[in-house]
Amino acid sequence: MSEKKIRVGIVGATGYTGAELLRILAAHPAVEIACITARTEVGKAVSELYAHLRGVVDLAFVALDDEALLQCDVVFFATPHGVCMAQAQRLIDAGIKIIDFSGDFRLKDTASFERWYGMAHSAPELLKQAVYGLPELQRDKIRHARLIANPGCYPTAVQLGFKPLLAHDLVETYPLIADVKSGVSGAGRAAKVANLFSEMGESFQAYAASGHRHQPEIEQELSKIAGKELAITFVPHLLPMIRGIEATLYAVLKDPHVDLQQLYVDTYANEPFVDVLSAGEHPSTRSVRGSNMVRMAVHRSVDQRMAVITVVEDNLVKGAAGQAVQCMNIVCGLPETLGLQHIALMP
Repeated sequence: MSEKKIRVGIVGATGYTGAELLRILAAHPAVEIACITARTEVGKAVSELYAHLRGVVDLAFVALDDEALLQCDVVFFATPHGVCMAQAQRLIDAGIKIIDFSGDFRLKDTASFERWYGMAHSAPELLKQAVYGLPELQRDKIRHARLIANPGCYPTAVQLGFKPLLAHDLVETYPLIADVKSGVSGAGRAAKVANLFSEMGESFQAYAASGHRHQPEIEQELSKIAGKELAITFVPHLLPMIRGIEATLYAVLKDPHVDLQQLYVDTYANEPFVDVLSAGEHPSTRSVRGSNMVRMAVHRSVDQRMAVITVVEDNLVKGAAGQAVQCMNIVCGLPETLGLQHIALMP
């Protein structure tokens, strides 16, 4: 590993994923945080907004057009949809690698993007070179990428859970069901009445049951794994907790006698951030809180014909910032686990 540190810029670090990215990168031994931009906090010290970074990140927010951004090696966009696609070309032209947290480059079909995100795509010419940033599926492509589309938090859990079944053609592709739950931080930092403690506390509900913008992303990537077009029933839920995603996945087995436990163990044996639990166990969201780890367990229905896979992750880490840093490590030729070996918080 080179002694020269990677100069990193972060666009839009005022949300939860941006704050988590700062926390991880501030302790990364191969990174120098060179530039942090914001729209409304220009000139304010990062530590004023995030007290937990006091004495750790000694920078102030600057405007998006600050020249320091063009001196970076890697730029992360922790911004709303539409921002990265408006800025990406000038950074790529300057030789900078981009990792985007939004949905700007996840979907390859512009019509699908425009339908689900409600805006025109301003950089369709970049879609062909954008690489989907799920290392466990796209590691080789990420290694040579200039523009990386960081996956959504829900799609990460769903894809990793279904991958062994679809890659080995072990299940019917209809129905595939993903029943997924998320902590409220997944809704972002903006003030919303529905996310108030008195609204969320002691409550549990589904939302977007008739269509969520992560659905086309999930179907696009699962279709690649399966080698054919497929559809999925995807229903997200909101839980009264801050962090965490739990996905319970269902698929009908073609052969009820296949050894699912061994299949999953073998599939993820060499993946540093995927942990397959022993038979009969159930992963909990608190076992991955604050870490980049995905934990999963393999079960069957009573009649043995349905595979039931349970998957947990921290939506802000493996579901966002940690995964982005994992991609940065790969694209910069660093050890993939560098700066990401945080042990989950307990309790």
